[in-house]
Amino acid sequence: MTIHLYGGARSWVELSTVTHVASDVRGGRSEEPRNIERIRQAALQSFARSGTGATTMRGVAAAAGVSLGLVQHHFATKAGLIAAVDEFVLELVVSSMARPLPEPPVDSVAEIGGRVTAIFADHPEVAAYLSRALVDGSAVGTRLFDALIGVGVARWQQRIDRGEVRPDVDVTWAAINAIVLALGAISLRSHVDRHLPAPLTEPAQLERWQRAVDTLLRDGLFVSRSERPDGSAPAE
Repeated sequence: MTIHLYGGARSWVELSTVTHVASDVRGGRSEEPRNIERIRQAALQSFARSGTGATTMRGVAAAAGVSLGLVQHHFATKAGLIAAVDEFVLELVVSSMARPLPEPPVDSVAEIGGRVTAIFADHPEVAAYLSRALVDGSAVGTRLFDALIGVGVARWQQRIDRGEVRPDVDVTWAAINAIVLALGAISLRSHVDRHLPAPLTEPAQLERWQRAVDTLLRDGLFVSRSERPDGSAPAE
């Protein structure tokens, strides 16, 4: 049987795209979550390295080892891919930072600081992407900052209620200052790295950074041992 194809080169391209999509999804729905994750991760790495403007759908497909058709099948457009990456980044960061404060006598400053450095250590591409987003004024940067402010204000108010910090602490600025210390290091990482013996993302430098920030927050805002209602003090 002879099959006639009409429409010239465009038809061949469209047929090729459909064929690749069919080939990629033929393995069944069990492959879909893995393919989506691979594509999203490839996009995140490209966005972090080159920015969203310089990233192409075809380049993401090549990096993920899938067809362009499969990227379009799952995300439709580049805007859809950006939105998916943004949601992943927001969920990763906000869900970690929004977990409840540990109960005393656990040092809540060090525990929260550990969450921040864990994101740096385990997801450096997320930190790199956020450094771009926060500087270029993109929607994900705005959403992240606002979400962290909300979480931070509630956290500092809880510390006041538990008698861990001075009652006159300005909770809004306490939250902003803590966020600036973290996000500032992300946004200025290339400059920060020039003044360190190794990149900030190296474990020893992350530990050094966390120790310095913890000390600054604790000594600047926390009440002295004699003033604490339970007589305890944050761990040194």
